[in-house]
Amino acid sequence: MNISYDYYRVFYYVAKYKSFTGAAKALLNNQPNITRMMKKLEEELGCTLFVRQRHGVVLTPEGEKLYAHISVAFEHILCGEEEIARDKSLQSGIVTVAASEIALHCVLLPVLKTFRNTYPGIRIRISSHSTLQAVDVLKKGLADFAIVTEPFELPSGLCHEVLRSIREVPVCSAAFSLSPDTSLSVEQIKEYPLIGLGEQTASFRFYSDVFGRTGMSFTPDVEAATADQILSMVKSDLGIGFVPVDFLEKENMDNLVILNLKPDIPARNICLLKRQNISLSIAASELERQVKSR
Repeated sequence: MNISYDYYRVFYYVAKYKSFTGAAKALLNNQPNITRMMKKLEEELGCTLFVRQRHGVVLTPEGEKLYAHISVAFEHILCGEEEIARDKSLQSGIVTVAASEIALHCVLLPVLKTFRNTYPGIRIRISSHSTLQAVDVLKKGLADFAIVTEPFELPSGLCHEVLRSIREVPVCSAAFSLSPDTSLSVEQIKEYPLIGLGEQTASFRFYSDVFGRTGMSFTPDVEAATADQILSMVKSDLGIGFVPVDFLEKENMDNLVILNLKPDIPARNICLLKRQNISLSIAASELERQVKSR
């Protein structure tokens, strides 16, 4: 059967209000038109759906069966419309972001505080990964977008946009008796214990390239599981670590010494990655806008 959705919509309201007049008012229509459409529906289905009474109508057994299905379907439609309306007003919704740790601290967290205060009804899911893992999560469609640090290989089907660059510096504790702004070559800095992330991270690849340009290998003596652990290990006198300047802005520097590496550590970018030709939800689009405008 190829019966118009409008007929079922009218049927739902007539059955709900048990009245052609009540349905007409709810639908901002007129009673004769409602009556005509219900007669047409009965003709299409080949059965009587309503029995007229003095104060309205009652459903026939066939009408009851039809209403049992139509009411469920139509109420799902209404719920969907209401949900979309709430999403449009950013009263609800879910946003999932995959982020590498440096990107999380340097870009995402400052934005999330404002976003959460502005749109408290939107649920935010943050999955913290290495850059490689975050890219894989996005490729599988498990996140709306990803924010990661370079370097990374961009798989087909994904696109990226640079958000900002970060500068990283070598830091040690006062226990190493080095004065602030001491300049060390790669060869000299390797004479001290180094703290770094594991081989499966973008940071390891980045510093392997920095050291490799001088013919040296990057082999951390102490391996941290996360980027924010590096600074804690530095404070514990375990060695020299490389940390973003952003990480030091709110730190008590009394026991920390910022050094220089010669040649300078190149700046690297934090990027936003998305799937090509896939539209974001209204909530995710708004968070993306705020991230880009930061």
